[in-house]
Amino acid sequence: MTDALVETETEIVTDDHQNLSTHPGEDLEDFVTFTIGNQMFGIPVLRVQDILTPNQIVPIPLAPREVRGSINLRGRIVTVIDVRVRLGLPPREDAGDGKNMGVTVEQDNDLCTLLVDMSGDVIGLSPTLYERNPGTLDPKWRDFYNVGYRLEEQLMVVLVIEQLLDLQA
Repeated sequence: MTDALVETETEIVTDDHQNLSTHPGEDLEDFVTFTIGNQMFGIPVLRVQDILTPNQIVPIPLAPREVRGSINLRGRIVTVIDVRVRLGLPPREDAGDGKNMGVTVEQDNDLCTLLVDMSGDVIGLSPTLYERNPGTLDPKWRDFYNVGYRLEEQLMVVLVIEQLLDLQA
């Protein structure tokens, strides 16, 4: 067991993003899915670097509420963002149990781990299935996504990583 984290899955993307095709001949976009509460979210697979279980999150003094702390990921310091707090949701009651999952994404050559309740699958969806967000959507959430996919049993919200990680907004 490492002193910083226990990885459950590593490197789900390749270095050659332009040539990655998991659905040859089909016009599908792949998303890494995860849930927060009862809501399913997705991030384009090419943005995801790792899916992990953060074992030891070190607090960062004077950081914004959304910043849970940092972890050491193979020698790199990675900021951990609590997506629940970022979306204005109440924290998990058992948030200190070490069972949160982390989805690590790259933004402007920096890595950030998004703390989520549970990781899901990688799914491929046709762009023809997307739906724009409704006008009645809470304005705070409107900043973080602009499209959703209606699946058989629920709506998958696609997060805009740039907005989610812009803690100045």
